[in-house]
Amino acid sequence: MTETKRWPWADDPTINRVERIKLEKDGLDIVDTIVNKYAKEGYHSIHPDDFDRFKWAGVYQQRPKEGYFMMRVRIPGGILNSEQARTLAGIARDYGRGLVDVTTRQAIQFHWLTIESLPDIFRRLEEAGLSSLEACGDCPRTIVGNPLAGIDPNELLDTRHIVEEVNRFFVGNRDFSNLPRKYKISISANVYNAANAEIHDLSFTPAKKVINGEEVIGFHVWVGGGLSAKPYLAQRLNVFVRPEEVLKVAVGVTTLFRDHGYRQSRTRARLKFLVADWGVEKFQEELIKLVGELETAGEDMLKGWNAGYFYGLHRQKQEGYYYAGLSVPVGRMNSDELMELARLADEYGDGTIGTCNTQNVILRFIPEEKLDAFKQEPLIQSRFVLQPKPFVGYAVSCTGIEFCNLAIVETKERMRRLAQYLDEHVEIDTPIRIHMVGCPNSCGQRQIADIGLQGAKVKTESGTEDAFDVFVGGTLGPNARYNHRLKGRVPADQLGPVLVQLIEAYKAERQDGEQYWQYVERVGVEHIQQQLDHILAELQ
Repeated sequence: MTETKRWPWADDPTINRVERIKLEKDGLDIVDTIVNKYAKEGYHSIHPDDFDRFKWAGVYQQRPKEGYFMMRVRIPGGILNSEQARTLAGIARDYGRGLVDVTTRQAIQFHWLTIESLPDIFRRLEEAGLSSLEACGDCPRTIVGNPLAGIDPNELLDTRHIVEEVNRFFVGNRDFSNLPRKYKISISANVYNAANAEIHDLSFTPAKKVINGEEVIGFHVWVGGGLSAKPYLAQRLNVFVRPEEVLKVAVGVTTLFRDHGYRQSRTRARLKFLVADWGVEKFQEELIKLVGELETAGEDMLKGWNAGYFYGLHRQKQEGYYYAGLSVPVGRMNSDELMELARLADEYGDGTIGTCNTQNVILRFIPEEKLDAFKQEPLIQSRFVLQPKPFVGYAVSCTGIEFCNLAIVETKERMRRLAQYLDEHVEIDTPIRIHMVGCPNSCGQRQIADIGLQGAKVKTESGTEDAFDVFVGGTLGPNARYNHRLKGRVPADQLGPVLVQLIEAYKAERQDGEQYWQYVERVGVEHIQQQLDHILAELQ
């Protein structure tokens, strides 16, 4: 075991229980403990405090805490190669009952792992150039990026090397393995905000500035975003960062969070609370003290928000080549399907697969002469279609009570069935993004959805039953705002009929080309509330 650092807060009697555990042993030490002790001695040998440290290995106890684990694997920027995909598929097949999930942070998630299986999984991941290290825990998590980096006609520069540099610096770095809480970074030069800048602790978005008579392409910097029960939109600093300065600035922001973030209450430990209390002006002043002077902000090159959807076949920057945006319903596939994706990536593309924050996937570098054959592939025809139906294609779900210890309702299969129901009962030409989450932690990012559904419970004559709170009008981009909660919980078995009527009201009242969030903004939340009140009254 490596001796932990003597941190300034070590003598603070007000720090919370998790902080004290982290002072006793660095979370990064847990991998050696798993490999050399727990995997040999079995599940019942695990010290209770070490379950918290398991997160630094990318591992959580799986509900109902009977000896199985969930694992997240980092996919920095959302790009992996076909051999890595085969490794992931093999792990799922051998140890995870064939189950593979794509997360809303572009990671790959396994379930049903045993403590005995973890050493071999760590080994396989390392040999493939992958890692689950710090995919969870109070540390820099998977860096979200543009899954089209390097081929994107809508990017100002290729960010792959920047994502790699930042990822390589932070992963396993004991100077930053003990942050006050989880810490999320996004880096993208896509002008349609492919990496959801506003919901991250730290984000870099495309910008340009004329410096000494020369136009320089670089980034603007955003800090203090986050979801959960108290969501905050990230705020933009008045700085312009050259590509070679991204790591320096990321280290500076992370240092401020490490040294000044709150360690008393876990519910107020995210960077967003420090930024809100300090204000962006003070935060920027403190950052400059650490990293030195930076250029002031330049021209913002963000043009809008595509919500991370890339369905269909599209021309790349490279002439004669296309990328394919494929639908993976609610992000769930099996190991055979991932193996097949790897084959398709090799046979038709350049052997790379992109994972999207919408839980979908991308194949790259398909030459024009292979498009017709590609479209006829059975997997593309049946499961991972190029043009999904509007509700199945724009449905997002967290893991839910099936595996997650925090969730209070089932979500993954319920969201899939709900989307299918809506596609069968509603005809619509404008997609409506519906996100379902099983608890307030919002792994399914319900705050940014047109319609967000958050699990709850209601008491009935027959007992306590599943229900959902409904939120409307979320969006990112130039008009970023989180969605608004409507009063009145909807019983789970009535979700389909209720949403059909809400959506039909939107269809009847919308203006030409008006998206759902724009409709909510125009007519007002109270108008939508009246719709819901009327619908619920009729269903009683």
